[in-house]
Amino acid sequence: MAPPPSRLVIMIPTYNEGGTIEELIREILALPLECDLAVLVVDDDSPDGTAGRVAEIRRHDPRVHILVREEARGRGLAGREGFRHALGLGADFIIEMDGDGSHQPGHIPSLLERTREYDVVLGSRFVPGGKDADRPLARRLITLLVRRFIRRLFHIPVNDVSSGFRCFRRDVLEKVDPASLVSAGPSIVLEVLYKAYRLGFAIGEAPIVFVDRKKGRTKLTGLILWKTLVMALRIKRMYRPLEPPVRT
Repeated sequence: MAPPPSRLVIMIPTYNEGGTIEELIREILALPLECDLAVLVVDDDSPDGTAGRVAEIRRHDPRVHILVREEARGRGLAGREGFRHALGLGADFIIEMDGDGSHQPGHIPSLLERTREYDVVLGSRFVPGGKDADRPLARRLITLLVRRFIRRLFHIPVNDVSSGFRCFRRDVLEKVDPASLVSAGPSIVLEVLYKAYRLGFAIGEAPIVFVDRKKGRTKLTGLILWKTLVMALRIKRMYRPLEPPVRT
């Protein structure tokens, strides 16, 4: 008898993504993936009704799950709860992606394919075949400066250190321990990556084309960016050498 297919959970943190989330979920569900698929939307009680749109899709497709957070909002808090819930759904692999349409579902198969070689695979704009498309020059300049700052500070051997489109093997997140994460905001992306790197997990990249959102408004403000950079310094001080994973 053939073994059961691997369980893939795609985790999408959202806040006011009602204009994009339905199309995104339908594109994911239409992918020809040879695995047991679930889509988990973690919504910060969006006033635009994002959760209700997801719940309507779930009425017709039980592969879709919705987790509504009614307490403190935050990208990091939503990500932490999302990772825990994804593990609870029995995920063998967890893909994290944005709900604004900037991360294209068509890249999911290539992220999964690279897990044959790596424990964590980043969707990367800055490797051959990758592209940072459509965004204003100011946003690209911010990305460049943040990328240089993070790479100099953390020395993680990847190009797209701020990518929020990535695939994890289950054992990576179990070892990282979502409950132990301290980032309340976007710095969770860096915290998870740095902790996985310090634990000795193999991290690779797969090219993606990143497109600017077509609907809704960006959540990245100057204040949030400043808090993220300050949190990056805290993360650097907080994590000492960690016990490497036992490989079999």
